[in-house]
Amino acid sequence: MLQMKLCGDLILREKCAPVAHITPELLSAMDEMVQMMLSQNGVGLAAPQVGITQRFLVMMDPDTETVYKMINPNIISRSDETVVMEEGCLSVLGPDGLPVYSNVRRPEKVVVEWTNENGDKLSAQMSGVPARIVQHETDHLDGILFIDYLSGVKREMLMRKVNRGHK
Repeated sequence: MLQMKLCGDLILREKCAPVAHITPELLSAMDEMVQMMLSQNGVGLAAPQVGITQRFLVMMDPDTETVYKMINPNIISRSDETVVMEEGCLSVLGPDGLPVYSNVRRPEKVVVEWTNENGDKLSAQMSGVPARIVQHETDHLDGILFIDYLSGVKREMLMRKVNRGHK
C-alpha cells in the first residue's frame, strides 16, 4: 500500500534514478498511483510522491481523461512561449487537507519522450494543461516542487498555509 509523501519529506527533494527494468512491482505501483491520483481528484502523481525514487509518473489529460503511465519521461523540447497557470500538488496540502495553489509560469508546449508499461518508446507534443502536468510531474523526478518557481514572498505566504496544515 503506497502512502502519499507530504511537503517537508526529504524524499520529495531527491533526484530519482532511471528505471532499468519494467517489473511486476513497477506496474503494480503505477496502477496503485493511478487509483490514488483519481481518488484525490488529481491529474498527476510522480513516484517520489509515494516514496519511490525511480523515474516514473502517471498523469491524466483532464480534457480527454486519457491516462498516461510514463517510465523514464524526458522533456526534449520546450516552447519559447510561456503561460501562467494555477498549480497545486497532492504533496503540498493546506490546513483543510486539500492542495494549496499558486500561479506558475511555464512553457506553453513541450515534446516529451517516455517508455510505456509495455516497453514501447513513445513521444508526444503536449500543450496547455497536459504540458503543464507533465512539466510539474517530471520536476518531481528531479526533486523540484512547483513552489520553487515562486518568488520568496509568495513561497513564504504559501508555506505558512502548508505549515498550518501539519500541526
